[in-house]
Order: sequence, then C-alpha cells, then structure tokens
Amino acid sequence: MDTITHTLFGLTLYGAADKRDLQTNEKRALFVTTLVGSQIPDSDVISRLWDTEGMYQMWHRGITHSIFLVPLFALLIYILVRLLFKVTDIRYFWWALLSVFIHNTADLFNAWGTGYFEPLSDVRVTFGVIPIVDFVYWGIFLVAWLIARRVDVRHTVYRYAWAAIVVHVLIQSAQGAYLYQSYAADHEKVALSASFIPTQFTVITKTDESVSIYSDSVYQNPEVQYELTSADDADLAPLFAENKEAITLKQWSPFVVVVEDDERLGLYDPRFFDGESSFLYEYIEL
Repeated sequence: MDTITHTLFGLTLYGAADKRDLQTNEKRALFVTTLVGSQIPDSDVISRLWDTEGMYQMWHRGITHSIFLVPLFALLIYILVRLLFKVTDIRYFWWALLSVFIHNTADLFNAWGTGYFEPLSDVRVTFGVIPIVDFVYWGIFLVAWLIARRVDVRHTVYRYAWAAIVVHVLIQSAQGAYLYQSYAADHEKVALSASFIPTQFTVITKTDESVSIYSDSVYQNPEVQYELTSADDADLAPLFAENKEAITLKQWSPFVVVVEDDERLGLYDPRFFDGESSFLYEYIEL
C-alpha cells in the first residue's frame, strides 16, 4: 500500500484502542507505537543509498516485510516507547506486533507483493486483489472518523471500521480467486492486478510467447485489452551484462514480456502495461 494508507492504518489502530483509563504519556506511547509500527517495514527505502547492483526492486518490500521480522520490529518499538515514555505495560509490544503485522500482510494483496517468507524463500508473494491506493480503505477511514467525532465511545467505531476493511478484503479476494482459477485452466501463467474500481480486475495471462491482458469482473464478460508477444528465445545475456536491474526485474515479476527489435533488447512486467509500455521496463539500446 501507499504511505498515506499505511499511516491511516496506524491512526485507525490507535483509534480502535480503548484509551479511557490511560494517562497522557500512555496515550502518547500508544500513538507512537501504532504509527511507527505502521511505517517501519518501509524503512527499507534507505537501501537505495547503497544499491550498486540493481537489487532495490527485490530489497524494497523484501526482508523488512517478512512475517519473521514482525516480532523483532515489535520488540524494537516496545523498547523505544519504554525509553521515551517510561511505560512498561507489555500490551505496547502486542500493539506494535499487530501494527507491523497489518502493514506486512496488507502489502500481500496488491500487485507489488512482498518477500513475506524471506529469508526462507525469496519468492515475491502477491495476490493482486487490492490496488496500491485503495480508495475504499480511505472511504472507510473517513466515515469512521466523521462518526467517531460525534460519539463518546470512539474506539468502538474504529473497530467496526476494521471489520469493514476485513470484509472488503475478503470480498475482493474471493472475486480474484474465482477469476484466477477460471483463467488458470487455459493458460500457463496468470497474474491479477486490481483496478481502482472495486470488483474490477486486470487479468494478465501468458501461454508460450503469447501474453494477453484482459479487463474482467465476476459481473461481466472478459474484454481483451492488449495482445502481446514475448521474444522468449532472445539471448538476454547482453541485457543482463549491461543492465543489472533487468536481472532483478525478471526475478521479481511473476512473468515478463521480452522485447527484441532493431533498437532495443529488454523486458518488462506486463501487469503495469499502459498500451505503449510498462513503467517497470529495463532495456539496453542496440
């Protein structure tokens, strides 16, 4: 998800806590716990500073988004709030654990995916059933905030908001799973990318060298958007020798389209194809 959404996750988690018996320093500790926990996995962006091998695509949302690092991040946050706010309640550890878990798990559901099981596996896990920026999330957060301003027991409102988010994710996931299975029977590879409009999906398939991009939904007939051909027999050694990011992109993507013509040798992720190119496109000029 985007930074704004992760921030809203942290604020809504803070809102869902019953703070009626907490002192001021305890409320501040909880606020920092949920907000830092909602952002800390994205601290991997600093890896750009030392990336000389074109590995950033794998490092971002890689090990820091692993389920195995959730307890470590939670412990670091717990130590931080203990030092800053002089609180010792173990519940701050559990709130930190939950906030980091929500960040890492939420990122599984969009097309970018995460290294959820690193370091045991470097496979990028992605479901593609929620867009990177989900305005349904924003709408739920906004409605909850507007209602909470007018009631005395606010945390109950935010808990209902979390329930609504879970329901939204389940509905989107069920539709995505149905579409994925309906295409998987006839194609070698299938990937999903959710539209900004709920229930609408882009389905990308690959069989041999043929790549097709469909607009589809469980409520409509599929519509072919683009038909692409991947030059899978091309020798990519020159590309990989000159462009290290291309190696990473091929490893990171579920599958790629290879381009070989008189001008360029390259590859791109078809999930982000816009009719002319993909913004995840690595190539060399010939």
